[in-house]
Amino acid sequence: MQKKGVLYMTQAAVIAAIYVVLTVVAAVINLANGMIQVRFSEALCVLPFFTPAAVPGLAIGCLISNIVTGCMLPDIIFGTLATLIGAVGSWFLRKNKILVTLPPVISNALIIPFVLTYAYGIPGGIPLQMLTVGAGEIISCVILGSILIKVLTPIKDRIFTQS
Repeated sequence: MQKKGVLYMTQAAVIAAIYVVLTVVAAVINLANGMIQVRFSEALCVLPFFTPAAVPGLAIGCLISNIVTGCMLPDIIFGTLATLIGAVGSWFLRKNKILVTLPPVISNALIIPFVLTYAYGIPGGIPLQMLTVGAGEIISCVILGSILIKVLTPIKDRIFTQS
């Protein structure tokens, strides 16, 4: 039982670390924050398809990413919450390769526009920001995430072992 707990924490930590690195890369090229954002790290939101450890890993990775990229406190809190909600939703839909990609898109498209408007004062209105954030999430989660599922599926038993 203890070995399984260590494995779970290790998987979560590795996922969090990869999320942070990918977000920092996106931030360097100005894609991680703002009205138009394509966080490459959000492709990892499909990982609950393979392991439950992805849920805390994604949330912790998002939290750390939002801190190190200089996000405002509401973004740190609600951005992390949006990712956590998306990851939990993906865990519940983990039996379906297509549906597993949708919860992060929906949670971020519904939550992040309010953060952009009220924390950062980004103009354009909530509906437009829902569209732009949703589009970025579709690129990250649906397109890149689906590719990630396809690439990882043949080797899932080696990298997402449960024992």
